[in-house]
Amino acid sequence: MSDLQQRILDIIHKPQLAALATVTEKNNPWVRYVVTVGGGDFTIRCATFVESRKVEHIKNNPNVHITCGVNSLTKMQPYLQIQGQARVTTDKDERHSFFNEMLEPIFDGPDDPKYCIIVVEAYRIEYCTPGSYEPEVWTR
Repeated sequence: MSDLQQRILDIIHKPQLAALATVTEKNNPWVRYVVTVGGGDFTIRCATFVESRKVEHIKNNPNVHITCGVNSLTKMQPYLQIQGQARVTTDKDERHSFFNEMLEPIFDGPDDPKYCIIVVEAYRIEYCTPGSYEPEVWTR
């Protein structure tokens, strides 16, 4: 694993607030906050409602963009710009393995029929460092 890959994983591996952009039916961008968690395979996941607007957007156009990594307004730190292909899953095993205590106030457990997971397969990640105008780029 390269140094860049490790620095990316250091950012995506923990739950964090991120901006997820999708494309509407009229080809307009739509951004909202989600809590994401990334894996060692550069796949990023977040929970949502089956009937949410973002699920409909992803079904129509799976191209998404995620911005994450900055958790403080007073301390600039490296952040990521992530391009990927998203899919929506209601697979029982995947829902059970992803479910955690943060989701308990929102869903009635991992078998809640309103609960699904968005899985983003990243294919390009830009590692942006404050003070540098050129990001380091990882591609699949």
